[in-house]
Amino acid sequence: MRRMLSSSGARHLKPETQHLYAETSLPPSLVLPASVHYHTELFHERKKQIMAKYPFSDIEAKWQAYWDEHQCFRTPDEIDTSKPKYYVLDMFPYPSGAGLHVGHPEGYTATDILARYKRMKGFNVLHPMGWDAFGLPAEQYAVKTGTHPRETTATNINRFREQLKAIGFSYDWQREVSTTDPDYFRWTQWIFLQLYRKGLAYQAEIPVNWCPELGTVLANEEVIDGKSEVGGHPVVRKPMRQWVLKITDYAERLLQDLDGLDWPDSIKEMQRNWIGRSEGAEVDFAVQGHPDKTIRVFTTRPDTLFGATYMVLAPEHPLAVDLASPEQKDAVLAYRESALRKSELERTELQKKKTGVPTGGYAINPVNGEAIPVWVADYVLWGYGTGAIMAVPAHDDRDFEFATQFQLPITTVVAPVEGSADPGVAFIGEGLAVNSGLIDGLPTAEAKQKITEWLASQGKGQAKVNYKLRDWLFSRQRYWGEPFPIYFVDGEARPVPEEQLPLTLPDVESYKPSGTGESPLSTVEHWLHITDPVTGKPAVRETNTMPQWAGSCWYFLRFIDPKNDTCLVDPGKEKYWMPVDLYVGGAEHAVLHLLYARFWHKVLYDIGVVSTVEPFQRLVNQGMILGEIEYTLFRDGNGHAVSADLVDGEGNHKQTGMALTAEKLTDAEVEKRGEGFVWKQDGAIRIAARAHKMSKSRGNVINPDVVIEQYGADSLRLYEMFMGPLEQVKPWSMRGVEGVYRFLGRVWRMIVDEDTEQLVAAVVDTEPSPEQNKRLHQTIRKVTEDIEALRFNTAISAMMEFVNEATRWTERPRKVLSTFVSLLHPFAPHIAEELWQRLGNDGNLSSHPWPDYDPACLVEAVIKIPVQVNGKTRGVIETDAEAGQEAVVEAALSLATVQAQLEGKTLRKVIFIPGKMLNLVVG
Repeated sequence: MRRMLSSSGARHLKPETQHLYAETSLPPSLVLPASVHYHTELFHERKKQIMAKYPFSDIEAKWQAYWDEHQCFRTPDEIDTSKPKYYVLDMFPYPSGAGLHVGHPEGYTATDILARYKRMKGFNVLHPMGWDAFGLPAEQYAVKTGTHPRETTATNINRFREQLKAIGFSYDWQREVSTTDPDYFRWTQWIFLQLYRKGLAYQAEIPVNWCPELGTVLANEEVIDGKSEVGGHPVVRKPMRQWVLKITDYAERLLQDLDGLDWPDSIKEMQRNWIGRSEGAEVDFAVQGHPDKTIRVFTTRPDTLFGATYMVLAPEHPLAVDLASPEQKDAVLAYRESALRKSELERTELQKKKTGVPTGGYAINPVNGEAIPVWVADYVLWGYGTGAIMAVPAHDDRDFEFATQFQLPITTVVAPVEGSADPGVAFIGEGLAVNSGLIDGLPTAEAKQKITEWLASQGKGQAKVNYKLRDWLFSRQRYWGEPFPIYFVDGEARPVPEEQLPLTLPDVESYKPSGTGESPLSTVEHWLHITDPVTGKPAVRETNTMPQWAGSCWYFLRFIDPKNDTCLVDPGKEKYWMPVDLYVGGAEHAVLHLLYARFWHKVLYDIGVVSTVEPFQRLVNQGMILGEIEYTLFRDGNGHAVSADLVDGEGNHKQTGMALTAEKLTDAEVEKRGEGFVWKQDGAIRIAARAHKMSKSRGNVINPDVVIEQYGADSLRLYEMFMGPLEQVKPWSMRGVEGVYRFLGRVWRMIVDEDTEQLVAAVVDTEPSPEQNKRLHQTIRKVTEDIEALRFNTAISAMMEFVNEATRWTERPRKVLSTFVSLLHPFAPHIAEELWQRLGNDGNLSSHPWPDYDPACLVEAVIKIPVQVNGKTRGVIETDAEAGQEAVVEAALSLATVQAQLEGKTLRKVIFIPGKMLNLVVG
């Protein structure tokens, strides 16, 4: 593990300083002996000695109190809008009971660096934090303990806030919001009413995960292999009344507007795939014996209609039972009941064996009039498309598997342009139409167009653009969520008047499920039954609540104007601050959160609430931080070590198949060799080395509180950024934390005497030398460019190189050190503020201008130029950087080594590249 940092920030060090990092890739003299593991008493004793030289605990407490008292990061309500703005936002967290782990601060540190940097660059910066606080865990805890979710949530928020403040993040805490605050969800409810009035919210019977034994609806994550996570009881899919949002009305805009966003290509592609735009045709199949019924399908390949030899309905399709013959009705009903127990993932698993039953009914193929059998199969989903497909087994993999399994006809209707298709598999490519009547011989594109036009002319179909995206199921049968501002009179939904918002949750005696599938709110009689203010009739409130996604769809707007009680956001403030300039969060939110937030934002744009069509201009996903690398040695039955390259994925010997035993090693017992690790006792034995995702069950979760207690918040911040590029997945290393901690200790001792606590004698008030100015301005340029490009690890490397050089200066100009400390400030703000003050500077660094580099300081006054004779280097001269060819040649001819090469020869040609090289051609 001691070499892991060599693959991140330290590898960017210059050759002249890399030897200092050779063993550990950490700053010089900062490494414990390999035999000393960091959990040992010896290590802790040594750490205590080192900590005395860098009193981070006192420094960090002092400056966090100062920032709080002086509201250093407060963004005023009234600002100078002539200045540029920078809205930098983290995906706000769900405040779980576990608190932060070290993965959370990675993205938060990156945004904090940008926020501090942009403030110093003269920007108005908006850098807020809040809580996505409605959620299932708090309700589950309430069911078990009777504790109100509000209390649990408040406790967890306080814990998170305390942890974030301890890391020194420069959030404007005056703008803090929580989705569970009635003053906040008042406006979530208001947005829902706008969706409802625009016809974008409707009710439908949607299957949910129903557990009869528990008497409750379960979230997808509470269902494992068709059974409840708690108790292992059977779970079935049961249709229930739900609220649904018509996100499909915005599908095309959501797709097209991706093009103008500065997002990772992979994230945009995931959104495109989720939206799933496809062009094709809707086709109506008549039903034999049922002249009043048709089966409508959507297909992207209408050119294959002549090859449709059967149809498949989703088990939930209304016609599945209607079309069933008397002989098949019981089988269809039994199959439907079985399918309802499965999740969509189980039903669409490509590797699973296809199942299905014939209905006994037939449909009429509209292009050739043939009667084809209608089946019911669970691989067709009711919620996708029309819930029915025309099956063309010769040209679709799933249809081919199904037809082969149930011995259904397979008719080829598309042939390759060249060669022939393999009859043992479906030919899914484009080609020429065959056995296809009026489109015979046409290439696929022309065949599609002609058959679609024919279908339209016959009233049997039409061209259609379809989307894989489905409308958004927007209700939960839970207590802990935003109540819908809806009530029912005679079964008809009516909106709660806006002036009566927020509609708050009632206090309840029990958070347990109602037993009917409805939320616990259905049992609160005094809240449930009301009188309609319009008609005076009895009315009943909606008992479903909104999903956790609701509050996170618009929180970035409320941060702009969090105390406004007259509108969601002030139009002038919104116009200034939006869109968000940089949005940072995990890739796990690549689809749903971002898609839902974009959808709501577009609706708000359409009704004039916001001025931008997109909420997040730039998106960056931080990479996951894994646990520490775990080292495994394998042994055979005789106890002999087996090299990891001879072990298969199941832990068996690749050659003998023998089961092997695994033995964990410490990093002190292994050695890095090439791209892998070997056992120190026997270098021929390769060791399996792997970092795993942090989890409680694995016991590899790192608590940032522990890191801060041992090394300080600045070390945590600096290490999280030094590990490697922000977007990469990276393993954690406590030795790496120790390394950056020791680097900060060197920064401290470069300025402060460890014995007297005064400035070291080397700190002077003289003007810097040209060499010192050059190093400083090189560092300014590098750090500035790297922050702008989010290359934080290489910015830190540049600062390490500066410290390596500056500590060798016998005189360290105060001006140079102050400027360096200002560069360090966004990364390690506590120690930077302290050193800034100790260097005699006024004010705090948060409001100090960012230094600009002077290009003139980077120009070499005297340079070295290699001198070649006939292409071979014979010496090096030092000359003025602006020297011309004549002066350079004159200096070169004075070199004895050059004179020896010219003796008795004629100088025929001079090749001079200013500032680079001189080549004398002689003969």
